[in-house]
Amino acid sequence: MATKLLILAGFIVEAYDDESEGVLAKNEAGRLAITRITLRPKVRFSGSKTPSREELDHLHHLAHEDCFIANSVKTEIICEPLTA
Repeated sequence: MATKLLILAGFIVEAYDDESEGVLAKNEAGRLAITRITLRPKVRFSGSKTPSREELDHLHHLAHEDCFIANSVKTEIICEPLTA
């Protein structure tokens, strides 16, 4: 969804990488579970139009609203975008 929004906004994604990390710990019920996920997306753009930090933050917010993981997984999800 995020890539589709970037394309619709007129941005060209040249490269995408994400060094995500999950934490396995006991949940409230005392069972092992993934209790936190941290995403660290790093996007490199090409072309004459590149998004500002404000535009990226806005597009991230829109993508998050429709994100399958964010809307269905019960664990904490943290997104820490990196600059290319």
